[in-house]
Amino acid sequence: MRRIASHLGFLLSLAVSPAFAQQPDTVPCPDNVAKIAICYGGKLETGAYVLAAMPKSWNGVLVVFAHGGPSLEPAKPDSSKGDLTKYAAEVERGFAWVASSYRREGYGVQMAADDTEDARKFFIARIAKPKRTLLHGASYGGLVATKLIEKYAKNADGTLNYDGVFLNSGLVSGSAVGYEFRADLRAVYQYYCKNLPRAGEPQYPLWKGIAAESKMTAKELEARVDECTGVTKPAAMRTDQQKQNLANIIGVMGFSPARLVSHLQAAAFIFRDIDQRIANGKPAFTNVGIRYRGSADDAALNSGVARFEADRGAREALKADGQPTGALPIPMVAIHSINDPQVVVEVASMWRDTVRAAGNADRLVQAYTDENQHTGQSAPEIIGALEMLMQWIEMDFKPDASIIAEACEQLRPGFDGPCRYHPDFQPKAYGTKYYTRDAVAR
Repeated sequence: MRRIASHLGFLLSLAVSPAFAQQPDTVPCPDNVAKIAICYGGKLETGAYVLAAMPKSWNGVLVVFAHGGPSLEPAKPDSSKGDLTKYAAEVERGFAWVASSYRREGYGVQMAADDTEDARKFFIARIAKPKRTLLHGASYGGLVATKLIEKYAKNADGTLNYDGVFLNSGLVSGSAVGYEFRADLRAVYQYYCKNLPRAGEPQYPLWKGIAAESKMTAKELEARVDECTGVTKPAAMRTDQQKQNLANIIGVMGFSPARLVSHLQAAAFIFRDIDQRIANGKPAFTNVGIRYRGSADDAALNSGVARFEADRGAREALKADGQPTGALPIPMVAIHSINDPQVVVEVASMWRDTVRAAGNADRLVQAYTDENQHTGQSAPEIIGALEMLMQWIEMDFKPDASIIAEACEQLRPGFDGPCRYHPDFQPKAYGTKYYTRDAVAR
């Protein structure tokens, strides 16, 4: 306990006045940051927008943030404002913060990693040079972070660009495994709804997500899902057919109905991106040999559902862009919700095994919270994990889940929110929490 207490004030003792370089344009901060920080913004040559926050009382540490998604909307100057608002506790604690919008909407793990690294360089060149640099990845940004550190954590001369990594709810299973359930969703949805595409529209293989030339918007896709399932309406307003369609789809897939639209949007637009930018027009996913269960008539579903087989080259290209290798040259603290409704907690066991197989288990600490929201960890849960990562870096004192939980409790008087860590929890081996398959493609 004393080791924790001695460090919770450690970062505050590092507080420095920032030595500014050539300053970029100031921009309005989110309301919950405006009184404690100055915010800066800029657009890079790639098209990515950078947003940074410099606390008025800086602890000398920079947090480089990799956001989730991937977004379905083009990058805008304020694309990162919501993330800064959500993680304002980091700035309140004295960390400087910087993030990239990524240069464009859609899939691209390596692209996002490059853009996030550019945000770090922007901060150093235009604002100030930190004493330490942490990388924070959330959701899809957790996958981006694992690939970023493989490429950028350490320079050829052994010097470090990043000192530690923090993940919350990271998609650390990688793109190939992490996205394959949406390929199944795409097939199951079309079997029941038959409106993506409709019978009279140009047809295309479902693994393409949506036709390359389609001008359909995310909102228009939502309308089609609602037409078939009534998912956005109260249950009492759904027709009997909509209720049956929704029950069958959710019965097979197993996730919350509230996630149906967002998962299908990804299975349409992100899959089109993968098809065009990564897989060279060939299928990266398969459902051959998969048996779906949980519908009113599984035999009919499995007999009539569209089948597609992955092309080996396309699959390997997807893995090359977004499959973590377990390379971990710096300490990582990764937290995940036991009941995460979007990125199931079992992915953490897959990441643990990947890191262990690469010989880097001594650089990974995992801890688990208990809430029903994706990336829904509270301010003290986030800051407690970050503080213990800093203790590990500065004092060579590796924490465990119980120490992170204790740090969270000590921070509660200063930060709103609960501490919901379960130090003894360990996830099961990665499988298929959303639905049952007789075979799983890897």
